[in-house]
Amino acid sequence: MSAPSTAVRRRFAAAGASLRVRNYRLYFFGQTVSVAGSFMQTLAIAFLTLHLTGSGSALGVAAAARLLPFLLLGPVGGLIADRADKRRLLFFTQTSSAVGSLAFAVLALTGVITYPLVLALSLVLGCLTVVDNPARQSLIAELVGRDTLANAVVLNSVSLNVARVVGSVLGGTLVAAIGTPACFLLNAASFGAVIVGLAAMRTDEIARTPPAPRARGQIRQGLRYAVRTPELAAPLLMLTVTGILAYEFPTTLPLLATGAFHGTAATYGIMAAVMAAGAIVGGFVAAARTTRPGPRALAITCIGWGAVIVLTALAPSVWTACVALVLVGYGSITFNSTAKTTLQLASKPEFRGRVMALWAMAWGGGTVIGAPLVGWVAEQFGSRWGLVVGGVPTIVLGMAMLPYLRRRDRSDGGDAVRSSNA
Repeated sequence: MSAPSTAVRRRFAAAGASLRVRNYRLYFFGQTVSVAGSFMQTLAIAFLTLHLTGSGSALGVAAAARLLPFLLLGPVGGLIADRADKRRLLFFTQTSSAVGSLAFAVLALTGVITYPLVLALSLVLGCLTVVDNPARQSLIAELVGRDTLANAVVLNSVSLNVARVVGSVLGGTLVAAIGTPACFLLNAASFGAVIVGLAAMRTDEIARTPPAPRARGQIRQGLRYAVRTPELAAPLLMLTVTGILAYEFPTTLPLLATGAFHGTAATYGIMAAVMAAGAIVGGFVAAARTTRPGPRALAITCIGWGAVIVLTALAPSVWTACVALVLVGYGSITFNSTAKTTLQLASKPEFRGRVMALWAMAWGGGTVIGAPLVGWVAEQFGSRWGLVVGGVPTIVLGMAMLPYLRRRDRSDGGDAVRSSNA
């Protein structure tokens, strides 16, 4: 066998290293199905909101309502995850979320759904997700060993984007053909994949982290730990800024599709799918790495990601926008997975739930502020500006952080992080 073909096989083997663990395979495929349903529901809520209100600002508020609990209760959700058996906790959150999706379906089918009800149900589902998310993220470390943790984290991001492709295309098609209730019903059914996977896991092969003992001040303790640990603080700062301004695609892309390009839900589904396809490619490239990138790579990725977001905003047609969105997807997963891997590996196990709750607050909770903001900007100045106000600050952030992260890359601390990531 030639050396190039041997190297390619080794790359493929490295990319799927964590999937050799049975419990993680069950987690991976269950999450992929469930998250595909969740993206269908997100799309359905977006177009249901536009149908009910016709307002970009209202769309931003609806997106923010689902994520408001991340901003208000994120550390509480992380502490619950640190204290609980994460597998059992996920049984509860996934089952309850399925019931919430069924409620959306019934209200939409009977025609009694209103914008306030959309906000109320989104808020309830957000409260479940604020506990579900850190439990899911920190469970990964209990399913795989430290040697394959970075690979598992990246593959988890890949599964999210595979799910985005399937969910966006299928959801856009269903909304355009028969309406939003079908998306809600399929999402409710998709939670069954996670529940079955959790039930099938071999519990004796789960390396459970000892539950954090109950004590006063544990939320403040987790916040202090994150702020005083540079390997955690820098990625969290960058995730916060980009989470508020740049990662608002559930708001900006529907407005771009229907505004600048005069399209439909199916147009948005295609745009979201090609962005996710770029993310899948980026995820497999990241998963195949045998060494982890240093801190400087986070700033460089941030700059490149911001640049292609701006290019998307300037695209003259939907097809050129789709080409740019492939690069947007590639940049988003590279940036987020690099930051998330750093957080997973740099955090102590007893703090991991709280640290990953801060990741969710930064990356998702920022939508509470950002979605209404970019929705208002797009409504006032044109749909393209919703992307511009995210892309330009992302470029500036990366350029501002580059000197600091370059110094950390050269310091003993930066060397230690790379060593632990290898």
